[in-house]
Amino acid sequence: MIKTVLFDLDGTLIDTAPDMAAALDQLCREEDQILLPFDKVRPVVSDGSVALVNLAFGHDLEEPRLEHLKKRYLEIYAEKIAVHSKLFEGTQEVLDHIKQQGLNWGVVTNKPGWLTLPLMEALGLAQHAACIVSGDSTQNRKPHPEPMYHACKLAGSKAEECMYVGDAHRDIEAGNNAGMKTLIALYGYIGEHEDTREWKADHAINKPEEILEYLQ
Repeated sequence: MIKTVLFDLDGTLIDTAPDMAAALDQLCREEDQILLPFDKVRPVVSDGSVALVNLAFGHDLEEPRLEHLKKRYLEIYAEKIAVHSKLFEGTQEVLDHIKQQGLNWGVVTNKPGWLTLPLMEALGLAQHAACIVSGDSTQNRKPHPEPMYHACKLAGSKAEECMYVGDAHRDIEAGNNAGMKTLIALYGYIGEHEDTREWKADHAINKPEEILEYLQ
């Protein structure tokens, strides 16, 4: 029986792509770089700041240049972290149902805590989550199972009593490594070239409301 539903953050629980893409646009303007179309940026959002910088500025950047651009990008993003970001449509109803059924929910993300917590707080989610595990909450990050086990401890559930929902291969791998049930959020930031059938998840969903089908 599932007692805890755990979510990846970007692309699964919250649609953060508009704000993360806007921050990349501002960085490109500052650096006189060509702006990228949103549909090219969206699939890369879950991969974090380095991936976004590489997308816009190329993969052959020298380390000092990469670090400078990454730092500036994160500064821009942190200043406007929740301007357009919001729960995916239907997610609030899922969270309400989870609470009504006496279950709990939490977040396991590779996003650093200094960005995760302000975002969760800005959207009024932090106080309702049984756990918030960020990329720097444990020594290892996803796909390692350590953050998943830490989330279980905080939420008061065993791994086999948890369901993890994510939109990246590392999410499903982390959940599987921990012995959790896993769902692929097909509505998230998944690139066209990715074959989600190879991720070995228990199920895949096209919208958040479908999570409820697997809580019965």
